[in-house]
Amino acid sequence: MRRHLLTAALILLLPLPAIAQPGAHKTFTVTVEAGKHDRAQTPVCVPMTLPTKLAAGVLLGYYVATIGLPDGKSIAGDFTAPGLLTESIPGRKGEDRVDLHFILPALKAGKELKLAVGVYNAGLGTAGFSWQDKAGEYAELRCDDRPVLRYVYKALDESTPKTRDQTFKVFHHLYDPSGKRLVTNGPGGKFPHHRGLFYGFRKVTYGDGKTVDIWHCPAKEGTYQGHEKVLSSAAGTVLGRHRVQIGWHGMRKEKFATEERELTVYKVPGGTLVEFASKLTPEKGMVKLDGDPQHAGFHVRADNEVSDKAEKQTYFLRPDGKGMMGKERNWPQDKKMVNLPWNAMSFVLGGKRYTAAYLDRPANPKEARYSERTYGRFGSYFVAEATKEKPLVVAYRIWLQDGEMTADAVKALSADFVEPVKVTVK
Repeated sequence: MRRHLLTAALILLLPLPAIAQPGAHKTFTVTVEAGKHDRAQTPVCVPMTLPTKLAAGVLLGYYVATIGLPDGKSIAGDFTAPGLLTESIPGRKGEDRVDLHFILPALKAGKELKLAVGVYNAGLGTAGFSWQDKAGEYAELRCDDRPVLRYVYKALDESTPKTRDQTFKVFHHLYDPSGKRLVTNGPGGKFPHHRGLFYGFRKVTYGDGKTVDIWHCPAKEGTYQGHEKVLSSAAGTVLGRHRVQIGWHGMRKEKFATEERELTVYKVPGGTLVEFASKLTPEKGMVKLDGDPQHAGFHVRADNEVSDKAEKQTYFLRPDGKGMMGKERNWPQDKKMVNLPWNAMSFVLGGKRYTAAYLDRPANPKEARYSERTYGRFGSYFVAEATKEKPLVVAYRIWLQDGEMTADAVKALSADFVEPVKVTVK
């Protein structure tokens, strides 16, 4: 049986439902409006409320959603606890908030679709996502027995300089769409402080003017990012997700901020779609984040094999067109490399070409200053401040596929992210 894992506290607070009732436990109608974009294989999130006992059941995996399409076919839906980007949306009085997720097959611009949603008992052996943990080292998300994503969280080990370099930051690895190999870089190789899907800043100011580097995490400062706990996880037929708590440690290892980092992988055809969301909360006072385009913000680093064997075969696809093979652009040398809605890097590993698309959103801090490196890294950074009363929230999406992409294909992914479909529940 699929189970959505919550914190122990939440499970204890919510009463367990009876699950022997036949038929649908609840039905409702969801209306989806495409807006001004054609939609195809689009992830949809529906913030909603359910009666307390039913909400407890869907979050524990006792119930699933079946969504009826107008043509008589049906698709699966997953329920999760509200995500980092939706938890501020209020619920209906007397009921509990949940999010319903499904993949919209297709909808033309300007059109709407009415979907019949039923909440049914979960079956056994449902194919989909699952989390597997190698205690103290990493947690791996699999989809239908295919590895998709790995969270590397080994505790800081200062027994030698090498072990410290390997453990001073947590990060997420990404597998290729077939699940046969990792396409992202870990410790080692060229510029080993760039690894996987990573978020940090070279210049962080906190407290009474202390300035530290939470990107390179130099031993002389004592800085590092350390895993603290898994706050929640979910594994269904539509998505796999977890939210982890990470401590940001400054001078002499003092903790100055707590990050909640949430990674979601959607089961869509043609590639791997990952949503990265983060909320950074200072322990006290104000924290200022700064740095440079190569060493701050949210970045993606391909496996070091790109640097060793195929750097001249890397190119970038940007909103203004396809770049030349082996050529890169960077702010501030190129003043146009700011506030891009998206960017894409096409690179070669093992003689095979992949393309990763990086999707920003207007709600993230601006200006966003972009960096590209043909050895296999790209991303953007910004300057921002956070306080305990106003934490810093950011969100990005990464799409990885085999082969090349067109600008129109990246634009469609971007539209789904920054101009999502409109949903109403009745």
